Amino acid sequence: MVDSTRFIDLSHSVEDGMKAYPGFPSPKIQAFLTREDSRSHYDGKAEFLIGKVEMVGNVGTYVDSPFHRHAKGPDLSQIPLESIAGVAGIVLDGKPSANRSIKIDRGESELRERAVLIRTRWDERWGTERYWEPGPFLSDESIDLLVRSKARLVGVDFWNIDDTENKARPAHTHLLGANIVIVEHLANLSALPGTGFRFFAVPPRIVNGASFPVRAFAEI
Repeated sequence: MVDSTRFIDLSHSVEDGMKAYPGFPSPKIQAFLTREDSRSHYDGKAEFLIGKVEMVGNVGTYVDSPFHRHAKGPDLSQIPLESIAGVAGIVLDGKPSANRSIKIDRGESELRERAVLIRTRWDERWGTERYWEPGPFLSDESIDLLVRSKARLVGVDFWNIDDTENKARPAHTHLLGANIVIVEHLANLSALPGTGFRFFAVPPRIVNGASFPVRAFAEI
C-alpha cells in the first residue's frame, strides 16, 4: 500500500539579524562553542557546533499561549497537545474590508474544534518593509464567532491578528481568554486545500513561556 501522506511547511525561517516584531530586537544566532574550538575536547577525533540563540519569543512564525495575554492562562508548557498537534484544519480566504478588517462568513459547526487558518496572501510581502505596513485584522464579529464556535486554534498569514492601532487588542484578549491558541506570521497557506488536512504548531514546553517560534506544518 502506497503512503500518500504529504507535509506542507507553513513557517517562515528564523535567521540571524532578521527583523522581528517592530520595536523588538532581532535574533542573534551564534556559536557558543565553534567546531574548531571543540576539537581539543575530543583529542581531534570529533568536532561539534554548540549553538546559542538570543531572541524574544515573538520571532518568525510563532504561537501565542493564553498566558501571553492573561496572567492566569495556560503557558507554553500547559497548552494541551490536542490544541496544537494534529488538529483538523480549515482554511478561510480573508478579504479585508475598506478598514482592513476581516469578517468570517461560516457557520459555527464548520469551525468547531478546528484549526481555523485565515489566508490573505500577506505573507508574500515577507522580507520587505511592506510586510510591516498596517495589515488585515479580525473583526469583532469574527472574534465572537470563533469564541462561540469553540475553535481550537486560529492562525493568520499576516503580522498581527489584531488592529495594531487598537490598544485593547480584542482578538488576543477574547481568543486567548477562551483558551484558543493563536499562531501569527504563517506562510504558504496558498498550498493548502480548504479542508482535509491536520495542522501542527508545537512550541517547546517552556514554563512561564508566553510566545515562541514554531515549525508550523500541515499533514495532508
